Amino acid sequence: MKITHYLYNAFIIESDHKKIAIDPGALFFYFFRFTTLIPKSEWNDITHIFVTHGDPDHYWHTDRVAEVSGAPIICNKTMVRIINDKALMLGPRDKGLAFTTPLEKIHTISVGETIKLGKMSITGIKATHGELTLKIGPFSKRFKPGPYERVGWGAIGFKIQLDGKTVVNLGDTLLQANEWQSIESPDVLMIPIGGKAIHNTMDEEEALQAINIIHPKLVIPCHYNCPAFFTKKYNPADENIFKKEVEKTGVKCVILHKGESIDI
Repeated sequence: MKITHYLYNAFIIESDHKKIAIDPGALFFYFFRFTTLIPKSEWNDITHIFVTHGDPDHYWHTDRVAEVSGAPIICNKTMVRIINDKALMLGPRDKGLAFTTPLEKIHTISVGETIKLGKMSITGIKATHGELTLKIGPFSKRFKPGPYERVGWGAIGFKIQLDGKTVVNLGDTLLQANEWQSIESPDVLMIPIGGKAIHNTMDEEEALQAINIIHPKLVIPCHYNCPAFFTKKYNPADENIFKKEVEKTGVKCVILHKGESIDI
């Protein structure tokens, strides 16, 4: 199995004949260019698309990747609504909660539910997106996830079992100590650590608590030091200190910068 990271929570997992894309979102940097996190050169042979929630940095190019690849989308049931007898996804580039995007190949899942796609098993994991504060110069605006707010919409994590390995991706989430007790020693845990300054996800200390609960074999930190708006380190974190603290617990930790991979 080969895992490649493309910043934020964008990953590609390649195993046997599967090529899984997680959160094919956009990069919002300087002049708010909506460039793709997962390179277009990777889109064509993607076999499955996982979406942890509807924020642009995770979701912006989802329908485009699906159109190019023909791959099905796996997401929370709240990402889809039936309107006039048609299943419509939350519009990736629409404002607000607009369900406008028709896609035929969609597999929806709820927290605690398990579905099987061929030989791959997928279980929904509890995830709760934190508040998001956007700062531009002296101005700031806070967005609190809720029933009428787009930020964090459809948040869910995934336990993906394929080819004898278990990969857990938590998406953007705060610590869910009780709910994660049932996740038992996955081969890989992809975990956000950049929530210290802007508490939309766990910070390093909370991520360490989660690791002590989940007991993974390998940790890949993500969603930290993200290029966004006018800074190269939105959601700042010190990945090297985090790695040292993880490895003190006897768990392996690998830092993957943009486009870097690991074979497991």
